[in-house]
Amino acid sequence: MSTDTKILKTFPAAAEYLSSIHLICRDYGFAANHRLAAWMGVSTSAVTQALGRLKKQGLVDQERYEHVLLTDAGRSLAVKVLKRHFLLEHLLVKTLDFPWDKSDDEAKVLQNQISDDLADHLDAKLGHPQTCPHGNPMPGAANEAKLLAAPRLSRALAGESVLILRITEEGEGIPEMLPFCQTHGVKPGAKFTVKHAGPEQIVLAAKNGPEIAVPFKLATHIGYEAS
Repeated sequence: MSTDTKILKTFPAAAEYLSSIHLICRDYGFAANHRLAAWMGVSTSAVTQALGRLKKQGLVDQERYEHVLLTDAGRSLAVKVLKRHFLLEHLLVKTLDFPWDKSDDEAKVLQNQISDDLADHLDAKLGHPQTCPHGNPMPGAANEAKLLAAPRLSRALAGESVLILRITEEGEGIPEMLPFCQTHGVKPGAKFTVKHAGPEQIVLAAKNGPEIAVPFKLATHIGYEAS
């Protein structure tokens, strides 16, 4: 049994903690306890306890009350978990026709259960996808920087034509986000015209389609590019 497998078997939550730290650092440059707690929907005391365990296992570094940093071993395991997660989402959505808006939760359940060999097999069979089904880049993907730098829909201007690129990982954690996007077709690759941009909502319209009022709270987690 590999070291990574032992860690995930004895402390299953390590997968979500490490991958969340990696994603927070990727989007914001650093991770702090309070942001990690909010991201994962747990208490700061739970975060403190978990980080203590991860630090003992050599997966994170953190001076008292300072930012959380992944060690090389922690980053390696975080990337492995994220790739497994994204591949499982693709398997569920593209091969098994599982609902797009429910695939994230199911992948979290399964990501600790598959082997490296199966993950490599899935990667090849799925054509080496560069993003998850929600548009977030695989770690190290060629388009990673572009997708991470994409402006958020909350900054779009009235009259602008937009191409949806991603629903951020943080946004996926908002309970209503993926069901809303699924219902209204606000997915990577979809094109809209911004009919109204205000402090409470961004109103979109597809060609020959109805208008869609996207709450500002959700729009801040939708990446796009001008089209």
